[in-house]
Amino acid sequence: MQRTTPPLKIIYSPGYDISCFGIERLHPFDSRKYSRAWALLKQEFGPALSKFHVRVDRPVRDEELLLVHSPEYWRTLRISAHLAAALEIPLLKYLPAWLLRWRVLRPMRWAVRGSVLAARAALETGVAVNLSGGYHHAKPSQGEGFCVFSDIALIVRQLRAEHLLAATDAILYLDLDAHQGNGVCHQFQTDHQVHIFDMYNEDIYPRSDQQARDRIDCAVPLPFNTSGADYLRALQQWLPACLDSQCRSEKVKLAIYNAGTDVFVRDKLGGLALSEQDVLQRDLFVFAELRRRQIPTVMLLSGGYSPESHRLVAATVRNLLGS
Repeated sequence: MQRTTPPLKIIYSPGYDISCFGIERLHPFDSRKYSRAWALLKQEFGPALSKFHVRVDRPVRDEELLLVHSPEYWRTLRISAHLAAALEIPLLKYLPAWLLRWRVLRPMRWAVRGSVLAARAALETGVAVNLSGGYHHAKPSQGEGFCVFSDIALIVRQLRAEHLLAATDAILYLDLDAHQGNGVCHQFQTDHQVHIFDMYNEDIYPRSDQQARDRIDCAVPLPFNTSGADYLRALQQWLPACLDSQCRSEKVKLAIYNAGTDVFVRDKLGGLALSEQDVLQRDLFVFAELRRRQIPTVMLLSGGYSPESHRLVAATVRNLLGS
């Protein structure tokens, strides 16, 4: 049968980029990597890219975010000091909260909505990439680590509310960002239909969150400065075994892949030593293993604190489009 839809969907909005009068540059995160990655893909594929593109229709709504965050936390988002702490830029506490909600949180709302749309697309076509999102440090009642809204938890809760996922469906959360996804662990502390695989640098933030680490179903902690060869060896050893164990007991309905590029050797915060080719091989291995088991997969960008981050993302998407 001839394929009627492209095998990959790319969810992107120009509203993803974060800009707050240059103050965002005080954090090493590249808050414009989304449009930069999109520009590279557009340069290579031209008008043909539109076949794969899903536009984001709107920012996520308050009532949707309250599916994953407490009302008490919601009230703190009207206080500049709380936002500055979550975003790790102390200077922001001197700006009006309404300005931060407009210039910083609104782009994040677009990204969170994009993650939900990407998950829907993955269920329909098999693979989707949101060119943003992956806010894996956001807890139900606290934002931290440049993560204010939990798009990962919202994917699960909203798709369940829409009956695209059942409460009994198995979901795999695969986190290969250099930082351990503590917020996701807190979001799903008692929800064991979400199975968590997390491979991370154990010597960096958030190493003090033992409650989060105890929630991981398959934890692969790595030492500081792990080489690309050792990283890929560990991934090839542990991920297939985890997937086989999970797939033997029940069918996994959706995989959420948090593909942080902060594992790159020149990243300012990740503390790992993967080359550009290593990062690409990591991503392609993950997709090959999930595809082999016929698990619909949505990829989120998560962290990346080097000038090369957008190029690493574009390289992965370019290869997925060619596969």
